Amino acid sequence: MEEVVDRTLKRLRNLGNQTFASSPYSEHFSRWLMNLTDVLSEFESSPTISADDQFIKERSQILSNVELELEERRRKEASLMDSIKSLSDSKILLQRIEEEYATQAREIEARKNSEIKRLYTNIDSLRGELDAIAQMKTGLFRGISKKNKAQKETETTQRLNTARAELELAMLDFTAEREKLREELERKKQPIIEQVRDHQKEIESLETDGSLEDRRVACEALVNAVNALLQRKTSQLH
Repeated sequence: MEEVVDRTLKRLRNLGNQTFASSPYSEHFSRWLMNLTDVLSEFESSPTISADDQFIKERSQILSNVELELEERRRKEASLMDSIKSLSDSKILLQRIEEEYATQAREIEARKNSEIKRLYTNIDSLRGELDAIAQMKTGLFRGISKKNKAQKETETTQRLNTARAELELAMLDFTAEREKLREELERKKQPIIEQVRDHQKEIESLETDGSLEDRRVACEALVNAVNALLQRKTSQLH
């Protein structure tokens, strides 16, 4: 009896520690479950072993649990291609958002350059007018009086100040527009970035054999069930 038990425990521990070399790992699940069932069948069919109802119940529950866990992992692994496609789609969407932002940013910059150029030209023109006014000679035979010259200078200075204020306001408006565009970009990108992160985590989790712990726990539980059966048989003999 001890020989059968020792051989069974050794095989159970080997199955609990068995690793699968490469994905898809689910391709190995059926074979592993078959090997596990064979070990238990051989153990229970041994003439020296008389499995009681408690062992049968525990063994059945453990097998059922690990089968369900492996089936769930099989379903998750089958969704790997969907996750890879979703990741690719999310990255493409991110790229499109970036390209759209770059296009709009260039448009803003082009409008800014055009408007700022127009405003600077206007300012330069008004400065030229002020210089010309300053050089005007006044007098009875000069065609312009001091009063008219002062009035022209005042009006032109006001127009120049208005043009400068318009330039400053335009600079602020374009800066605000660019900032609003950047904020809109971040608002659009953030949920997509989170999707990319989630897809990457899911793919990484499926690229490693997550079933190893499930299988180890199941085999360890079966080892405990076999040992418990052995203890019950020993107690009955005494």
